[in-house]
Amino acid sequence: MPRAWFAVGLLALSVGAQAQTPPQQRAAIDRMLDGLKAAPDERTAGDLEARLQQAWLRAGSPVVTLLMSRGLRSLNAGQTEEAEQSFSDAIVLQPGMSEAWYQRALARYRAGNMTGTIQDLAQTVQLEPRDFAAFRTLSEIAGARGDWKGAYGAWKKVMDLDPKTAGGEERLRMLQRKALGEDT
Repeated sequence: MPRAWFAVGLLALSVGAQAQTPPQQRAAIDRMLDGLKAAPDERTAGDLEARLQQAWLRAGSPVVTLLMSRGLRSLNAGQTEEAEQSFSDAIVLQPGMSEAWYQRALARYRAGNMTGTIQDLAQTVQLEPRDFAAFRTLSEIAGARGDWKGAYGAWKKVMDLDPKTAGGEERLRMLQRKALGEDT
């Protein structure tokens, strides 16, 4: 019961939390995504990936940002149920925040909820079609299931968005061989 009261309290505190990412922040994210696609090397790409992840995490209202921080702490501590709840609360308050869906997908993945993971990843890429991390996770899941064509297709999308991702070309070649056969 206390958890429900907490969520109601957060809802009351977050008047206006439904607002989307502010235009200046969205413009900065778009510039970083464009820069990622044009990154000259893996180091530059890695730096941009980290900056993008931070920008996506901070794209919410103050209350949502607090919930995201709590969820990340729980996730890092292996408390997947608590993490999932924090990210779910963030989604209730700001359903247009793609990173909340992505982080909840990771919590569900670690808890073994593959259906929920895939649904959340689908919502993530619907909200942010250039979320390279979501496609990376989709590729990992498909590969773990032996769906090499799915893993290859998702990784091709990662490479379209983030051509200099660390180890990207090697993984693409490996997945291509597994998906299309050894002769490719």
